[in-house]
Amino acid sequence: MQHRRRTEVITEVAIEWLIRLCGISAIVFVFGIFYFVFREGSSYFFHGFNIKEFLTSIEWFPSSESHVRYGALALIAGTASVTLLAMLIAVPFGIGAAIFISEFCNQKMKEFLKITIELLAAIPSVVWGFIGLTVMNPLIIKLTGAPIGLNVLNGGIILALMSVPIIVSIGEDALKAVPDSYREAGLALGVTRWQLIYRVLLPAAKNGLLAAVLLGVGRAVGETMAVLMATGHAVKIPTSALDSVRTLTATIAAELGEAPVNSEHYQVLFIIGILLFLLTMTVNLAADLIVRGIRSR
Repeated sequence: MQHRRRTEVITEVAIEWLIRLCGISAIVFVFGIFYFVFREGSSYFFHGFNIKEFLTSIEWFPSSESHVRYGALALIAGTASVTLLAMLIAVPFGIGAAIFISEFCNQKMKEFLKITIELLAAIPSVVWGFIGLTVMNPLIIKLTGAPIGLNVLNGGIILALMSVPIIVSIGEDALKAVPDSYREAGLALGVTRWQLIYRVLLPAAKNGLLAAVLLGVGRAVGETMAVLMATGHAVKIPTSALDSVRTLTATIAAELGEAPVNSEHYQVLFIIGILLFLLTMTVNLAADLIVRGIRSR
């Protein structure tokens, strides 16, 4: 009996340390990735890199023989415009679909829709890129009269379709986690179903819904191949949804294979990676602060 008890204690301690190791390893991996990216770009970053030009100039000519310029403002604007349009499309549809699945579907329909959404999330990004290139491109030209359909609108729609499954999945889980007592109390007060959703469920699930939206933002910001194929790859600040743009991730994907290792161009691409890392960290930090503020109230 004592031997069995000692074995159980040892097993529990081993599992506890394994869980701790998994938690610590996640932190180590994040810092390891940042260290690797920063190491590759640090030499030029501290010796000759003009951060003011990088953040304020729209001139991106990394291979010019006479006057090399590394201005990333247009790339930042392209990333922001495509992501913003994608979220304007994805958030209403994603949250709406999550509400429909959680509150209006019967069990059979709910399982069918959840499987369908999971299959939608499993489509590779290069396939989405082909859809943007071969389906959305001529469709946008036909409907808008734009000279080319590879633009912010195309990239925004594709990224929205890629982000919706994440928003729906996390949002539906957040709504499902609201205690049934909330629903019962609302119905006992005589509210309609829409009043129950608007005044009870959405406020109660706002932390989870916010997390769903931010995961969608992270999905859109970090996407590479689809935006590379769907946005036209033009270095310019967009003035409308029909302008072609280039994103930060697409720039890295398109140029890293051609940049000589340890060259200035090569290191600047890693500095763009650092910028993406910091943008993602800022979004996550802002989300954490917002959630903390909501909880404190």
